[in-house]
This record gives sequence, C-alpha cells and structure tokens, in this order.
Amino acid sequence: MRKSAVTTLVMVFIRGAKVIKWMNNDYCFYLCGMHIDIITVLPELLESPLSHSIMKRARDKGLLHVSVHQLRQWAVNAYGQVDDYQYGGGAGMVMMCEPLVNAIEHLSKSRTYDEVIYLTPDGEQFNQHTANQLSLQQNLLLICGHYKGIDERVREHFITKEISIGDYVLSGGELPAAILVDAIGRLLPGVLNDETSALFDSFQDNLLAPPVYTRPAEYRGWKVPDILLSGDPKKIADWRYDVAMHRTRERRPDIAEE
Repeated sequence: MRKSAVTTLVMVFIRGAKVIKWMNNDYCFYLCGMHIDIITVLPELLESPLSHSIMKRARDKGLLHVSVHQLRQWAVNAYGQVDDYQYGGGAGMVMMCEPLVNAIEHLSKSRTYDEVIYLTPDGEQFNQHTANQLSLQQNLLLICGHYKGIDERVREHFITKEISIGDYVLSGGELPAAILVDAIGRLLPGVLNDETSALFDSFQDNLLAPPVYTRPAEYRGWKVPDILLSGDPKKIADWRYDVAMHRTRERRPDIAEE
C-alpha cells in the first residue's frame, strides 16, 4: 500500500449491502448496482465499448446497468429532427431544447439522478478524482452533445455537471461517455477480480503508477529489479512508492505539486 494511502478503499457488508468508503468519508450502498442512462443520436458508437472486457463483466454481474437511448424517439416531428440552425447565424447545427428536455423528463420519471452530466469540451476536466466521486453515486444520466452543441437553456436548467475529457474537440459526446462509463465502472466493488487493484492505478493519490514486471526475471540481459524478487512486502511497497513519486515528479510535475 502506498504510504500516503489517501484513497484507501474499505469494504464492509451490512445486511447484504456492499458499502464502499473512500478516505474522504463518502459512502455508497450498492444494493442493485449502478445505473447509467445515456442519451445520444448515435447509439451505435457505444455498442462495442460497453459490450466487451471489464464493462461486459460488470454488466453481466449486475453491478453496472447501462441503458443507451436514441434521442430521435423524442424528436419534434416524424422526420426525427433533433437539431436546428443557431440564432444569430453561423456554421453548425444546435441540438434543440424540446427533444432533450422531453428525454430528460421522461427518464427522470423512472429514477432520481444523482447527476445529469453533459459531455462537452468546455466542461470540467475529467480526472481520477472525479471518477472516484462519480463511482459513489447510484444513478447517472449522460448527455452526448453533437453538432455545435446543445441549446444553452438545457445546460442552464437541467445539467448538473459538465465534463470534458481534454482540450480538443470530437465529433460528439459518445466516446467521452464511453470513457466515463469505463473509468467509473471499473471502480465498482466486485467488477475487478482483485478489488484493491484500482487503488494502485495511476492518478490515485496524485501519483503515476510504478513500473510493473512479469516473468521471466531476466530477458535479453534486462533484469527485474532485485527488490521485487525479495519477497519482502514492506520493502517492495516502499520501493514502489518511491519510484512512483520519482516518476510523477519527472513526467507529471503538475500533479506532483498538488
């Protein structure tokens, strides 16, 4: 375990409900898994990321429920229109209020959302801390932007959190939504085979992960550090922490200073 242990995960069971506690004293009770709804005009883009590997395992175990909704079912006309020209002129179409509001209000009848998240380049930069916090929630609604974005009135009256995955622009919010689901879903108790594994990922405790090695112990004359073969858990933990600290200061001084 890293010396700082800022994000130590404590698992307990109370009356059959799994409880997760991060060191900031936030709790979440997992009775029937997390539920994430995604509103998009291109649901096909989300099929592959959510249907394989760890996300498939999470869904198969009932730990993560993801429902993807085609926005056009709430379109304003029979042609499936969900966008229109922007007032004031300019290139690019804007996603309309009515379809989005109808979708949000319809889905909100089935559950109360902890966050309604809009994926947008001008949102808060997504990081591991945000993923940790969102993993403590029960119900999330993700809105995938498209075209020039969504009508500002939807942002003002319905969106509770805006998230960007970086300082660049994509064709839509579907890939960012997939990234959020993956980053959040892998933190849920029971998803990873070793539930402590996520604690040692990069950016937990504001550190990059230390280097990792596997067999053989020597390959082409390149040897695994002797300390990792010592069998001494404390020395190994200290070495990993020191190397992670050095790597972080060298490669990401911006987070090392936080």
